[in-house]
Amino acid sequence: MIDRINAFARKLPTWVVYLLGVLPAPWLVYLGATGGLGVEPIKALEHELGELALQLLIVGLAITPLRRYAGINLLKFRRAIGLLAFFYVALHLTVWMVLDVQTLSRIWADILKRPYITVGMLGFAAMIPLALTSNNWSVRRLGPKWRSLHKLTYLAALAGGVHYLLLVKGWQIEPLIYMAVIAGLLTMRVKSRRIRHA
Repeated sequence: MIDRINAFARKLPTWVVYLLGVLPAPWLVYLGATGGLGVEPIKALEHELGELALQLLIVGLAITPLRRYAGINLLKFRRAIGLLAFFYVALHLTVWMVLDVQTLSRIWADILKRPYITVGMLGFAAMIPLALTSNNWSVRRLGPKWRSLHKLTYLAALAGGVHYLLLVKGWQIEPLIYMAVIAGLLTMRVKSRRIRHA
């Protein structure tokens, strides 16, 4: 089964992942414009875009453990998944700024006063250098520093999980599951690094 998955992954062009990855965005915008996202379409659109971004961040974090522990090699898609995650975070932020808050003074006030927004902006800021250096030229130019820089992925994923956790009112199971998965994946990476250096 694993051999079949790896064989399929080797044959699948990366552009297919990009194409399939961006398709939910126009669909969600269409649903929001036609009443398909309920009575608060802007809030619903924000939520859906943010959740997609968090899911993609988690998938990106899971690629190395999948290869190491399950033998499933999806490394060729890691860049595409990371850039798609940034794409959805940027859309999530744009909807919040342009359609929800709308004024610059309120945007700054919310960033400074609301912890979940502060944490979310921290995660977005961490993703900017990741997106800018997700190309072959940057890999060659930065050399070993490129790997160190891209450890910001861990901060971005953690910030995304905390952002979702702080956003919801009361204790809800969905953000707790996301946070547990992120914590589990980060713990696996730490343990793996310790074993390699033991």
